[in-house]
Amino acid sequence: MTQPTERAVQAYEDAQRAMAMLKSAVYRALLDAGGNGLSNAQIGKRLGIHTGHKGHEGHIPRTLLAIMEGEHVVEQDTDRKLWRLSR
Repeated sequence: MTQPTERAVQAYEDAQRAMAMLKSAVYRALLDAGGNGLSNAQIGKRLGIHTGHKGHEGHIPRTLLAIMEGEHVVEQDTDRKLWRLSR
């Protein structure tokens, strides 16, 4: 097995930092919303990441929310379709 190049390692580290920053921004948006929660679209629009290619708007914040849900950081009120910080 070949070792990754220094450039590949740097790209990986950059991507991990970017993901951490995006998740932190989502966390802060939900923290500011308090117990009311926010929809996927509200989060995306507040953070300027709601855009996507035609027909796929909102996939970036939704993907981040799914990752954070798997980490038990956020949860969705399925009745209201709003996201909040996990309790």
